[in-house]
Amino acid sequence: MKSGEGSAPRILKGIPVSSGVVIGKAHVVETSQLKIVYQYLLDEKHVEMEVERFMDALHTTGEQLKKLKDSMPEPIKSHGFIIDTHLMILQDSMLREGTVEKIRKEQINAEWALKKSLREIRRLFEEIDDPYIRGRIDDVEDVADRIMRNLAGQEAPPLGDITQRVIVVAHKLSPADTSEMDVTKVMGFITDMGGRTSHTAIMAQALKIPAVVGLETATQFVEDGDLLIVDGTAGEVVINPDDSDIIRFQERQVLYQEKESLIAKSSQAPAITKDGYRITVRANIEFLEEVGTVKEYGGEGIGLYRTEFLYLKSRGLPSEEELFLDYKEAVEQVAPDPVAIRTLDLGGEKLTSVPGSLNEANPALGLRGIRLCLKERDMFRTQLRAILRASAFGKVRIIFPMISGVQELMDAKAFLKSIMGELDEEGLGYDPYLEVGIMIEVPSAVTMAEVLAEHVDFFSIGTNDLIQYALAIDRVNEHVAYMYQPFHPAILRMIRTVVEAGDQCGGRVSLCGEMASDPLCTGLLLGLGITELSINARTIPVIKELIRSISIEEARKDLHEVMKLPTARQVREYLLERMNPIIEKLGINESFLNTTQVPMG
Repeated sequence: MKSGEGSAPRILKGIPVSSGVVIGKAHVVETSQLKIVYQYLLDEKHVEMEVERFMDALHTTGEQLKKLKDSMPEPIKSHGFIIDTHLMILQDSMLREGTVEKIRKEQINAEWALKKSLREIRRLFEEIDDPYIRGRIDDVEDVADRIMRNLAGQEAPPLGDITQRVIVVAHKLSPADTSEMDVTKVMGFITDMGGRTSHTAIMAQALKIPAVVGLETATQFVEDGDLLIVDGTAGEVVINPDDSDIIRFQERQVLYQEKESLIAKSSQAPAITKDGYRITVRANIEFLEEVGTVKEYGGEGIGLYRTEFLYLKSRGLPSEEELFLDYKEAVEQVAPDPVAIRTLDLGGEKLTSVPGSLNEANPALGLRGIRLCLKERDMFRTQLRAILRASAFGKVRIIFPMISGVQELMDAKAFLKSIMGELDEEGLGYDPYLEVGIMIEVPSAVTMAEVLAEHVDFFSIGTNDLIQYALAIDRVNEHVAYMYQPFHPAILRMIRTVVEAGDQCGGRVSLCGEMASDPLCTGLLLGLGITELSINARTIPVIKELIRSISIEEARKDLHEVMKLPTARQVREYLLERMNPIIEKLGINESFLNTTQVPMG
């Protein structure tokens, strides 16, 4: 049922991805995924013709994406790497060769074969623990949808042809769709689908237009020409607002602008608590092109450089030179601040180019992270050589992921030392004193933290995986995801154990994961003794400002009370009561709190 003119205002709640408030007319576009209902078998004589038709569609898609990248407006030209990502996906062996193989072996039409390939790729991504990387399946689906449209001879809606000032309403928008938007015409956009870390969200932020995604039902209720209010800070959309709604949101817009301006002005300043303790705030990145954003938002270096994409995008394993050039540029751009590079943290089932890749029943507990690297020494050697060589150009730290005990760590360090020897023999420069750390993300590492601390320079607590492994919860399993509880007292005790172990051995302890970005957790983490956070670059100004509003003494008192509480629900309720006044004073919207919500019933 559509809203209709003159009907009562309807308010929808979604995921805020680009801040600001805008009021304007709706422009509904049809961008839902093309549904291919026809599937048919081919005569043998038509198989190669079908392969050629598929390859033509790939070529057409590539040309379209290149054209889009060349014509990107100035505000988002620096984000051309997102379109490059889509171009790389076109070369992916599972998408390209996998579809061709299905056409030939099963003698089925290209649309059907592509749909089957996409299903296999989606299954692999669903098994990846890192939510940020898992979310990249959206990019694969966007590319597949564009290929599908080219196979069907159907063009995507031209968002670049909009001539009036409007708010775009769509089921889903790809980064390529967003790159076509003329910001002088498109005031903002809302979608049924999408998430906070999607590339479409990044594009909206770069364009500086308010956007709300994940509304689920927006296209069911909004008609062309409806008046909309889009609050990209709170994640609210009002359909056909009345005068009082308009006045209320205009006042809210002024308030947002004032508070964002104050926070932005102080983003480059250090994060020092009210009682004088300095907290270091670094950024997590996945792409080299994100480094500029780190500086822009006041990041003090890179606390976690995920290196998996360079492997996932490649038809084979990336070369040492390819990795070295990428790391070197990141190091030079961030200097004199450090770059912490995490070695490959994927399972063998994701790397089809690795000999003996496994199709494991439970990849999360299988051959992944440091286990895979120690098994595939040639692959590990290539990455370690690249990291070491990059360390000659700035401050580099190495993080080994998925360490479960001392033996793995010693094996990894011994191998690293042997690579240093190789570089010495070849006369290649590197920093012989670069710091070595490990991710603390499995319970055994927490238990052994005091011993592990004697062999590393720092710990990085990866809360996303630690929570999953400690509570035996698959956060993407809808039947148990509600039990994924960052405020679980066991998790808090684990973090405290790791911090105490680090303190005893003089090693630093940083924390990354969703807890690090949640304002509700900031005081709690400071009370636990965390002195370094690594978060999404765009949340750095807010978290820094929040740190400046807290004293360590108060945070420790709160921690003392929190540690008496037996349930995650009680912990969260206590923190809401303590932190809400500060959060509201700073104008931090409630959507930030969604990252670590637990069931309240």
